[in-house]
Amino acid sequence: MTDVIDPATGESFTTVPSLDLTGTDAAIERAQQAFARWREVAPGDRARLLRRFAAVVDEHIEELAQLEVRNAGHTIGNARWEAGNVRDVLNYYAGAPERLIGRQIPVPGGIDVTFHEPLGVVGIIVPWNFPMPIAGWGFAPALAAGNTVVLKPAELTPLTAIRLGELALEAGLPEHVFQVLPGKGSVVGQRFVTHPAVRKVCFTGSTEVGKSIMAGCADQVKRVTLELGGKSANVVFADADLEAAAAAAPGAVFDNAGQDCCARSRLLVQDTVYDKFLALLEPAVRAFRVQDPADETTEMGPLISSGQRDVVSSYVQSSDVAFRGTAPQGAGWWFPPTVLLAGSERDRHWREEIFGPVLSVLPFRDEAEAIRLANDTEYGLSGSIWTRDLGRALRMSRAVETGALSVNSNSSVRYWTPFGGMKQSGLGRELGPDALLSFTDVKNVFLSMGE
Repeated sequence: MTDVIDPATGESFTTVPSLDLTGTDAAIERAQQAFARWREVAPGDRARLLRRFAAVVDEHIEELAQLEVRNAGHTIGNARWEAGNVRDVLNYYAGAPERLIGRQIPVPGGIDVTFHEPLGVVGIIVPWNFPMPIAGWGFAPALAAGNTVVLKPAELTPLTAIRLGELALEAGLPEHVFQVLPGKGSVVGQRFVTHPAVRKVCFTGSTEVGKSIMAGCADQVKRVTLELGGKSANVVFADADLEAAAAAAPGAVFDNAGQDCCARSRLLVQDTVYDKFLALLEPAVRAFRVQDPADETTEMGPLISSGQRDVVSSYVQSSDVAFRGTAPQGAGWWFPPTVLLAGSERDRHWREEIFGPVLSVLPFRDEAEAIRLANDTEYGLSGSIWTRDLGRALRMSRAVETGALSVNSNSSVRYWTPFGGMKQSGLGRELGPDALLSFTDVKNVFLSMGE
């Protein structure tokens, strides 16, 4: 059994079972057996089941949100959005089974057609920072394509995934088509990598672990989708709407206590407006509401664990602090929103992913330097450009090496558009109209017309 701890109090409030290797193998074998039946379900019937799953999730939005507040320390507003995102992603991909069409390719002597065949069992490994939506981004398109799913939630945050597994059965999905397997990554997650019946692994988490999963999957030439770390830049030019950019910047890095691969944790400000922008930013940071995540007015809750708080603290030196917000004292894993001034691009807090509510700020001279600094990282997941110049916006958008970029906005994710990283931020794309294809093999069939 594994204790589940409330990050706002630091206290255990329940336990969940932790599967061993034998239990994991048994679940994978059940999924493999269920695949033969699930792939034969008519596309329209599979679509109806996914829509029913979405409807059942919708009936339990508040329950799921309250679970996430207590288990992950998410604000109640964010948690409701996250549960709603699972519903919306299921509804979106419920439209996919009947549209998973191949092609007819002109060839001499016959007809050539292609089919998108489901892979089989898909293993999905979910992180602790966004347990509900990232689970849905994997299992919804995988199920829509005709695969069965085994899903391992993070050890720290298993509760909403377990409940989603129960709701899937309540909605009428056949038994063993979607199974949630709580347990250690070294046991359950690693078995997804090594078990030959698991034909694809979807992993969201650290770049270090992602590399080991990719290496393990290579042994069986197993497909893999990776969404890994980030150190995204928020680039503010002198011609931007500075008030809007400064008001939006705290949410872009402090949302979910900075525990977000898309966090715009590197703030680049053009030198001619650097002091003015910091003056606008300071009151926005100090006003950012860090309090009980169950409170409707809360903008940021606690960090996930004491260990994570120790990691974040290690990056903050008093000499680098420009200003900070406030956070509750006492029990729980609280940390105040913090803005650090980077002395140079070599500073550790500027270069490394902190995964906490810490923002590093550095000035730049011109467009060329902004591009160089934004790209001077091993990561490439997200980012923002703030400017009123359309030509500059387009030039920067093409030049910055990142998978999801916003202009005059800090938005990274829409379920109907692709999401994923460049460089060491990942491999493959989730969400959007093409996500289903990564859960299929293309089969080419030639039918001879004979003499």
